[in-house]
Amino acid sequence: MTAPGACPATGVEYLAEVHGGAAASSVFLGGVVAPTRRLALRWLRRQAHRLADALDPDPHTTRLPAQALRPTPRTAEHAPAQLRFWAADPDYAEEAVDRLAAGYPYRFTAREGPAWYQLTARPLLIPASSVRPPA
Repeated sequence: MTAPGACPATGVEYLAEVHGGAAASSVFLGGVVAPTRRLALRWLRRQAHRLADALDPDPHTTRLPAQALRPTPRTAEHAPAQLRFWAADPDYAEEAVDRLAAGYPYRFTAREGPAWYQLTARPLLIPASSVRPPA
């Protein structure tokens, strides 16, 4: 029996989002609703590479103006390296799949100084009233 006012769920989709920010500000950098948790995580991995490449481009690329890249001091936190490592690590991928399969959200945050970049995925329950019958 369903609780009063609740709508029974008939399916699950997955919301994947990317946010960035520093201190008291936050910026939405993109999102997608995917039909499966693996597709949502694949999209997040592509976004992790996109962010890492934007933050730390290859210095040998020809698409940058002269003097556009300058060396910076290395700190313990390096967001592009964290994002690339997360996207390539199969253990992170399995942890995310397991959490989503259990119905829990998944979040990974890369930090560098005051800046942060967050990749999130969570299940979205689809109410029975919004499901269309097959044609």
